[in-house]
Amino acid sequence: MPKNEYEKQLQLQADKRKASVKLIRNIHELWYDKSIELVIFRNSLINKNVSDILDLHEYAGKFVEKNISIYDTVELADAILQLNLPPAKLDIGKLAYEFHAENPKHKNAFAFVADKLKDAKKQSNIKPQDVVLYGFGRIGRLLARELMTKTGNGSQMRLRAIVTRGEITKDVLEKRASLLKSDSVHGDFSATVTIDAANKALLINGTSVYFISANQPEDIDYTKYGIHDALIMDNTGAFRDQEALSRHLKSNGAKRVILTAPGKGIPNIVHGVNHKDVDPNKEFIYSAASCTTNAITPVLFAMEKSFGIKDGHLETIHAYTNDQNLVDNMHSKYRRGRAAALNMVITETGAGQAVAKAFPALDGKLTSNAIRVPVPNGSLAILKLNLKKKTSVKAINTKLKDYALNGDLVEQIKYSIDNELVSSDIVGSSAPSIFDSKASIVHKNGTSVVLYVWYDNEYGYSHQVIRLAKYVSQVRRFTYY
Repeated sequence: MPKNEYEKQLQLQADKRKASVKLIRNIHELWYDKSIELVIFRNSLINKNVSDILDLHEYAGKFVEKNISIYDTVELADAILQLNLPPAKLDIGKLAYEFHAENPKHKNAFAFVADKLKDAKKQSNIKPQDVVLYGFGRIGRLLARELMTKTGNGSQMRLRAIVTRGEITKDVLEKRASLLKSDSVHGDFSATVTIDAANKALLINGTSVYFISANQPEDIDYTKYGIHDALIMDNTGAFRDQEALSRHLKSNGAKRVILTAPGKGIPNIVHGVNHKDVDPNKEFIYSAASCTTNAITPVLFAMEKSFGIKDGHLETIHAYTNDQNLVDNMHSKYRRGRAAALNMVITETGAGQAVAKAFPALDGKLTSNAIRVPVPNGSLAILKLNLKKKTSVKAINTKLKDYALNGDLVEQIKYSIDNELVSSDIVGSSAPSIFDSKASIVHKNGTSVVLYVWYDNEYGYSHQVIRLAKYVSQVRRFTYY
């Protein structure tokens, strides 16, 4: 390579990295000053470094098969800063794609975003929602991480307290802080976490989150902690039906409950599919269903609407979970008693039936089973479907890509174009459903298909819980996807 060509490449890379630094400044100014969150095709841009920013732009370009330039996103972010917008969540990747596609319709970037985001000013005022985590296990800690990472200036969700059993001592707080700060699967939490032993609280990024000890929910008076009309996220698994979950509402200061597991006698919600079926002003107890239900329902919804589903079978290859034994030992279920990290373990899943609670069109059409495998996180659902209409791999992939780009499921379905996607690659994905476009199979009859859907059964599911929480608390911002 000629020396002058190499020098040009070095200069181009330096220019791109400088532009990325400017975009990062814009991202954080918008977020912390105006509660406006920028994403790029549903990938968060908050707390990303320069290399992350450039990698996400490269992914965006491959996804839409058109160059998404860092210079364009910087220009658009500058324009957004000039607008007096209310709290919002904006996909700057989609805006950049449309900016080029629609030129010369608009004179400049400012005129373009002013036109595209004109409906943002119709956003009604948001009253911040106090949140209490009831339980602090795997899902509870991920919810805490995400809630505190996205607190911004506190205009939406405010994590105020965490309820656990047992005495809240300095030693207990230090151990809780350590588990929040360090995670063997998801890595270190990008936040400061210290303890306030005197007030029985953690200080997360300098903000107090109280620890409350209680054996039963009705014993708690949240108002003593300055908490009012709280949303209780129950991630203990101890209360699963309407009667048991109603006990939370007997607490002074509590208003709503979300169960982070399938529930009985309450709405089971897969956000993006059926969340609009509930009225937050009339119903106050909800289930966020299961991680597997949230993974498969969006794809099944898209397939039913596009091709019709006669029947099918779901097989989940699922990461091992806390209810299995680390070594062979007694368990209420035979196979789950065997060492989780050494065996593939056949077990049952109710996901096939649970789908029908969120999407009744599939009632009675699916059977299901699961195999727990020796990975700590990252799961795969294999959908064997018999369709009503003949189709092809190309047609299926085209439809699923459209659902991932447009409509109500853009947060739920991530369309993967990776040739070598494996389970560790999807850890940390905020989408509950990662459709593996390279793995789709269609039988020569055109109606028998096999689809592969990956999901981070912890992180992706936690984001679905938060999406539901924002909806029922009526703190969801204006979005542009």
